[in-house]
Amino acid sequence: MNDAPRTTPAALAGLKVIELGQLIAGPFAAKTLADFGAEVIKIEPPGAGDPLRKWRLLLDGTSVWWQVQSRNKRSLALDLRTTEGQGIVRRLAAEADVLIENFRPGAMEGWGLGPDELLAANPRLIVLRVSGYGQTGPYRDRPGFAAVAEAMAGLRHLTAEPGRVPVRVGVSIGDTIAALHGVIGILLALQHRHATGQGQVIDVALYEAVFNCMESLLPEYSAFGAVREPAGSAMPGIAPSNAYRCADGRYALVAGNGDSIFRRLMTVIGRDDLGTDPALADNAGRVARVGEIDAAIGDWAATRSVDDVLQALEGADVPAGRIYTVADIAADPHYRARGMLQQVHLPGLPEGRTLDVPGVVPKLSATPGGHRRNAPALGQDTDAVLKELGLTDEQIGALRERGIVR
Repeated sequence: MNDAPRTTPAALAGLKVIELGQLIAGPFAAKTLADFGAEVIKIEPPGAGDPLRKWRLLLDGTSVWWQVQSRNKRSLALDLRTTEGQGIVRRLAAEADVLIENFRPGAMEGWGLGPDELLAANPRLIVLRVSGYGQTGPYRDRPGFAAVAEAMAGLRHLTAEPGRVPVRVGVSIGDTIAALHGVIGILLALQHRHATGQGQVIDVALYEAVFNCMESLLPEYSAFGAVREPAGSAMPGIAPSNAYRCADGRYALVAGNGDSIFRRLMTVIGRDDLGTDPALADNAGRVARVGEIDAAIGDWAATRSVDDVLQALEGADVPAGRIYTVADIAADPHYRARGMLQQVHLPGLPEGRTLDVPGVVPKLSATPGGHRRNAPALGQDTDAVLKELGLTDEQIGALRERGIVR
């Protein structure tokens, strides 16, 4: 896929976004818009800023995660608890296209920044609200974190070996899924605004975003009373699809659940008796004998290294792969060829060193996203943003003396 010429405007060039909130869901949505050219003004508390700045591993006092979550953004350090701070948000929102917030329901209204007030001043504004349980319903006031939302949506129940404690995915997947639903909502609302001139409010609940990805879970229960249970690395109702331990202790993921793929897989492992068995010609038949099929594949894989297993399956055009660590990702030529390992220069790194960060997704042929600037220091753009609103140096200095901005 060829990159567009440098003179091509970004897909979201000219879109002005105000980001409130912190940590993951709201900021991830804003990051996605910023990657494709939106101007994102991130508003942070003047003290320590977004807590994500100090999460996980730090480089020169700042999380390296920050360089992913806040790239292409500007930072305005502003105290939302003050009348003056709230007034500045209103002025920014009056000129903005999108406002994103992920506070608990009612927080924005308590500051006089609820959607009713903001839309009255700017009817074209699109407001994305991300929360644990949504803006309505009996649970709306509960604190909502992604781990709890993933459990409520049914995901956590399935992420376990049978009979063992359910585990989390390993990343805050509920936040990210909710953020992407929020981005979809913003793009839909922009299309509606293009037709009508009117903005609107987008209400994304963490648990609902995850629930939207739960495939056949609910209709199976509704039709059959079936409660899907944990199945470890297998995919219930689809066979064969599992992880198989190889002779070197590593695992090969094998997805041989297509009818013709299954026959090729059985030939590779020397079990044509299974591949030609009429009872196993379709998925329903294979599901009924999945234990037998898994044992056959497992016995074959156990005598070979994972490299040998994958080489054999690739030669037979059977979908398979290894379980990557991040070290595998960083060394993988396909990741690099696709632009998914990008390098940024940071002041805290030794001379000549760069930081690898994930590339931009999705890939657009005419208006691709990209890295325009590193994540900002706290308040790096405060003066510039306030001057754009018309504040003088004296007014900004007075706000800074009182701790309202930084």
